[in-house]
Amino acid sequence: MDNIREKISEEGLVIPIYKPINWTSFDVVKYVRGVFKRHTQFKKIKVGHAGTLDPLATGLLIICVGKKTKEIYKYQDQKKTYVATFKLGATTPSYDLETKINETFPTSHINIDLIKETIKNFIGDLEQIPPSFSALKIGGKRSYDLARSGKKISLEPRKIHISKFEILDFKNDEVDCKIECSKGTYIRSFANDLGNLLKVGAHLTSFDRLACGKWFRTDNSISVEK
Repeated sequence: MDNIREKISEEGLVIPIYKPINWTSFDVVKYVRGVFKRHTQFKKIKVGHAGTLDPLATGLLIICVGKKTKEIYKYQDQKKTYVATFKLGATTPSYDLETKINETFPTSHINIDLIKETIKNFIGDLEQIPPSFSALKIGGKRSYDLARSGKKISLEPRKIHISKFEILDFKNDEVDCKIECSKGTYIRSFANDLGNLLKVGAHLTSFDRLACGKWFRTDNSISVEK
């Protein structure tokens, strides 16, 4: 570990981690910090992540250690690539499976051609309203904490850019898609917005971050266990 101690002290580390489901991004940061503190004997060590992943999401989470935490913004600004599954015909308050279904709608008229035509609305520069169940802060409190307490929340739209929105499959009212987007994009909001445009409702059932920029991908990431 002497070479790792030296590396952290002199220039820091950037580690592509594959985040497992039901871990928060902070859980990964805390875990990595603990590992390095135990094995390097550093009393304090800076660790941060470059872009939050929801607890129910999996995939690439870039972890910066030591002096590299000052460069987190560089990785946050990179284009992200996701694969996701949207379930049509039902909505949830959180836009995903964190909360229970609150409304259902008939979907017999929906087909893949209609979906492909509809997603053309999501290409290019957009303004997206984040989900109320998000880590954004309102008056010093996390939006998801306010939402879970039953308070009504109004979040401002954010400018994002979508370079690709591709349908991979459609069956049993489930839309499998691949999305390339800018930082600050909420995939859950896409599920909700697509459901609104189709007038059938929708929510996110799974998503995985495949890549961040050109160099960081899940196929060169490291599991938490490793």
